[in-house]
Amino acid sequence: MVCALLAARNYQADQVAALNILYGQKHSKESQAAREIADYLGLESYETVKLAAELFEGAGSTLVDEDREISSGPYPGESGPVSTYVPFRNGVLISVATAYALKVNAQAVYFGAHAEDALNWAYPDCTPEFLGAMKNAVWVGTYYKVRLITPLEWLTKAEIVKLGHELGAPFELTWSCYQGGEEACGKCATCISRLEAFKANRLVDPIVYRMVGES
Repeated sequence: MVCALLAARNYQADQVAALNILYGQKHSKESQAAREIADYLGLESYETVKLAAELFEGAGSTLVDEDREISSGPYPGESGPVSTYVPFRNGVLISVATAYALKVNAQAVYFGAHAEDALNWAYPDCTPEFLGAMKNAVWVGTYYKVRLITPLEWLTKAEIVKLGHELGAPFELTWSCYQGGEEACGKCATCISRLEAFKANRLVDPIVYRMVGES
């Protein structure tokens, strides 16, 4: 949300195109949230691309494989990919977005990776090393027409919530939970991280959680 808001502020809303990419994720409600955010920002262009389910299916990620359960609790402290890491997903998504940018004559692709995703290499395709390489690849691979912009790369979730609050971001439209369903679970790692970010800013998260406070 904050990344899209920054893009809409840096360019006119009618110059920003929203691209929703389906890759077989269980938490498909994020697509609904993306549509609502695009409408809120007044983005006139919104398209959905659906990748082949076989691309990530069976790769061992709990975000995609139906036979693997998404665990509760915070991210582990040790270094290395977490169970929700989808192998090279962000590389694929950035590549698709870049091809789309060329199609619509866009100058930039905005990508919302942040510092906590990169912490301990939980998601290696969110690290500065990865993003730096992709920025070069996008710039060179588009014949110097498209830049990859990562405005949240060095921010924690708490800092992103603070920034979004200052910009008047409609957090009630956003979705972070890895679980499917109409309400956020409150127990998966990304829900926990989100709740802590709002708490750090002494703000109340406006979305509904179905399991917060349960044992």
